Amino acid sequence: MRRDSSETKRKILTVCVRLFLEQGYKNTSVSQIVEEAGVARGSYLNLFPTKEKILLELVEAMFSGQFSVARSIADRNLPPVYAYAVETAIQITLTELNEHLRDIYIEAYSLPETSEYIYLHTTYELKQIFGKNFPDYDDSDFYEMEIGTAGLMRGYMARKCDIHFPLERKLRRFLVAEMRVYQVPETEQEKVLAFIQSLDIKAIATDVMYKLFAMLEMTFDFKLSKDS
Repeated sequence: MRRDSSETKRKILTVCVRLFLEQGYKNTSVSQIVEEAGVARGSYLNLFPTKEKILLELVEAMFSGQFSVARSIADRNLPPVYAYAVETAIQITLTELNEHLRDIYIEAYSLPETSEYIYLHTTYELKQIFGKNFPDYDDSDFYEMEIGTAGLMRGYMARKCDIHFPLERKLRRFLVAEMRVYQVPETEQEKVLAFIQSLDIKAIATDVMYKLFAMLEMTFDFKLSKDS
C-alpha cells in the first residue's frame, strides 16, 4: 500500500511540475493533472487536497539552491549583503525571462503555505546577513520584517518591465527599498548597486534558469518540451 501511494505521488509530482513550467500554475487544472498522471481523482485528493500542496514541493526544490548560486557569484570576501542582492536580483530577473516562472513565483509569494515556507526560509538568511544591524532582534523580529519585504518582492515581480520601467531600474528600486529596511548604510548601498550593475544579470539569470530546469527534471523525473 505504501509503495502504491509513493508511486502515485511520484506520478502526480512529475506531471504537475512539468505542467506548471510548461503552461503555468493557474492554467493547470486538477482534471488535467489526474488525466496525464493516470491516477484516480480520489487518490490525487488524498495525497494533495489542494494544488498549493504540490506547489510547496516545487518551491522547496527551487529555493533550496538559490543562495548557493548567489554566493558563487558574489566574492566571498565581500559582505554578505552582496550575495543577498545577487540572489534577489536573479529571482526578479527570472520572472522577466519566463512568464510561467513569474506565475509560479507570484503564486508562491501569495498562497498561505508557500509564502509561509518562504518567510521561514528567508528569515534565517536575513538574520545571518543583517543581524549585526539589529543586535537586539530575534528570529520573530526578522520574520516580521520578512513579511513586509516579501510583499515588496511580490509586487516588483508582478509588475512587468517595459520601456518606462526597464529591468535595471526595477532592480535598483527594489534593492534600495530592501537595503533601507535592513539599515544598510547609504555608502554601502551605492557599492552594492554598482556591483549589481557591473553584472550581466540577464545572462546570469538565464544560466540559472536552465540549471533550475535541469535540476527539476532530474528531481521530479520528467522532460520539458523544447518551447517551455
